Amino acid sequence: MVTTNPFDGDHLREECGVFGIFGHDEAAALVALGLHALQHRGQEAAGIVSYDGGQFHNHRDLGHVEDCFGNESVIRKLKGRNSVGHVRYSTTGETLLRNVQPLFAEMEFGGLALGHNGNLTNAQALRRSLVKRGCLFQSTTDTEVIIHLIAISLYSTVEDRLIDALRQIEGAYSLVCLTPDAVFGVRDPLGIRPLVLGRLDGAWCLASESCALDIIGAEFVRDVEPGEIVVLTKDGVRSIRPFPVRRPRFCIFEYIYFARPDSVVEGTSVYEARKLIGAELARESLVDADVVVPVPDSGVPAALGYAAEAGIPFELGIIRNHYVGRTFIQPTDRTRHAGVKMKHNPNRATIAGKRVVLVDDSIVRGTTSRKIVEMVRQAGASEVHMRISSPPTTYSCYFGIDTPERDKLLAARYDVEGMAKLIGVDSLAFISLEGLYRAVGEPGRDDANPQFCDACFTGDYPVAPTDYQGVQQESKQLSLLAEVAD
Repeated sequence: MVTTNPFDGDHLREECGVFGIFGHDEAAALVALGLHALQHRGQEAAGIVSYDGGQFHNHRDLGHVEDCFGNESVIRKLKGRNSVGHVRYSTTGETLLRNVQPLFAEMEFGGLALGHNGNLTNAQALRRSLVKRGCLFQSTTDTEVIIHLIAISLYSTVEDRLIDALRQIEGAYSLVCLTPDAVFGVRDPLGIRPLVLGRLDGAWCLASESCALDIIGAEFVRDVEPGEIVVLTKDGVRSIRPFPVRRPRFCIFEYIYFARPDSVVEGTSVYEARKLIGAELARESLVDADVVVPVPDSGVPAALGYAAEAGIPFELGIIRNHYVGRTFIQPTDRTRHAGVKMKHNPNRATIAGKRVVLVDDSIVRGTTSRKIVEMVRQAGASEVHMRISSPPTTYSCYFGIDTPERDKLLAARYDVEGMAKLIGVDSLAFISLEGLYRAVGEPGRDDANPQFCDACFTGDYPVAPTDYQGVQQESKQLSLLAEVAD
């Protein structure tokens, strides 16, 4: 199975990306292109389901989008003018074909395909209840819980069944759903995960990020609002708002790392937000240095902002090998440490004999950071300072981001001085929480009513992590059956 960065132990990983379109002759091909643009949100597997007016067509496989849909014959078999697709990085459920989305089920009203970006925090409790009722689960993902809730609902219409299911789930979710008559887009009441609406040649489309609209030449219309259900049909677009209005808690890490820099989320350019974060970081933690070097690729915009604000030259002092992901080597601790040099190589001409500021987006375990610092020192840097464009990651995320258990998060075990000593830098600084809020356009954090989900920094979870309270994180596995993946 292909993974993008098998040695990258120091970055959090987004779970999934979704795309849907209604009313286009090349629906499946456009979905595949959209999923290409969302590949950064999930690299383990991809799937597309289409509907041709009489029958649903499905193709799901492990690997990158190119591996799954690069063959034209596969796309030709996905007939129809309506289609939804999904790219996956698992946070619940193993990397097995039975877990690849969109999940499909035959209902009383016809077929239903569902793709989910996020994570349900009461999925285990709901699953136990559904199993007692006789529901048979075929996957180990939390997404299948939604399928069963729709199936057993006593309401008559698809919309009412969907709303009935949504009222029972907790957590973060952006969904695309394909039925015989419509494509649905759903965002959770707090809007934790992103979802946007676009238009192309009279067809309507949904995507996790605006960059997926750009690749197919679609017009960005607007963000799907928190708690909104968008219904795409032959008559156009309808909006349903079945939940009480609440203050949104969009995931602030989308601005820091997860979203692609060329996307616009919640009305803000991700690229510009990252540059502003870097500038704020420079104002907070300036250090005498000769050169600012990003840890590629995610550290580049913040490093540009830091360098501009600090008046220090920006250089590509580390070169990334973009093809390291296509390797048979599995990321054990030994190969992860050795493999850093496969992914990154120092550009000696720009850093030898110089005081270097390394800018990265986050430190999770600290393993990769330590190896990068060592590599830069071996290349001749006289000093190495590290600046991080997020606050310390001290808590696990339960809303669709794959984070280690808390006792494996470096910032949960050490203070900043201790982390600096461990990774071997002359100084280490993180942007403050208040500084991060200022950089994304807020006067500061409203502690009584926070504007974003920042639980990975604060432990202030906007939704109670029901399934995870008082248990070890390994218990997120939702099946008694463990399979061996090929």
